[in-house]
Amino acid sequence: MTDWFLQQGHGVRFEWGPVGARRLAAEVACLVVVDVLSFTTSVTVAAERGTRVFPYAWRDGTARAFACERKAELAVGRREMTPDAPWSLSPAALRTAPLTPRLVLPSPNGSAIAAAAGDATVFAGCLRNATAVGRLLAAQGYGTEHRPVGVVAAGERWPDGSLRPALEDLLGAGAIIAELRGQGAGPLSSEAAAARAAFTGTPDVADTVARCSSGLELVRGGFPDDVAVATELDVCSAVPVLTDGAFTAVSDTGSG
Repeated sequence: MTDWFLQQGHGVRFEWGPVGARRLAAEVACLVVVDVLSFTTSVTVAAERGTRVFPYAWRDGTARAFACERKAELAVGRREMTPDAPWSLSPAALRTAPLTPRLVLPSPNGSAIAAAAGDATVFAGCLRNATAVGRLLAAQGYGTEHRPVGVVAAGERWPDGSLRPALEDLLGAGAIIAELRGQGAGPLSSEAAAARAAFTGTPDVADTVARCSSGLELVRGGFPDDVAVATELDVCSAVPVLTDGAFTAVSDTGSG
């Protein structure tokens, strides 16, 4: 495989979507998946409550069987919640839902990236825990030329299934990359440096996310609280890491 699209020689790299994750996975020491609206935000909300979160790429009949095999509750669509099924991809709803030790969280974007990572170590990052992710990775020796980090923005999907780059994920990735750089990680690839600049050059990240396409979709669809939770910058010290098929939180000091 040629080198030019793998960003080789850089300690911090940046890519988009499952294909980007799959390309980088064999070339980096770890991947950070960023899906601000809403997979990785929801993972942080659940994980900081002590829930193990199993990612699953499909929201169909197979998800129920997958959850049953793992003796886990299944998160449903935002509009499908009931008193008997109070868990969904909505981070605001997960805050108030009954605590469950195991949860399957279907997502065609964030979960698909986790699946595409193969055997790579995968962390879940977002705006809520960007600083914690950067600090933990740097403390564990990631982010150097010899132990590079691949930060992967999930993006969204156009109706034909192709990737739609999402501004909120670019900003979330940029926030993590900015902290990594602040902790001495690097060098940054040009792609990673551009993502960092997008974050540091945005004066009001919360307002920008609320007004971008994905934010407007949720706000106008009746879920403004999900956007509010997703833009709580650096309120979370939990860093979910994919272990035995589930995201489990560690703190930014590396302790459980």
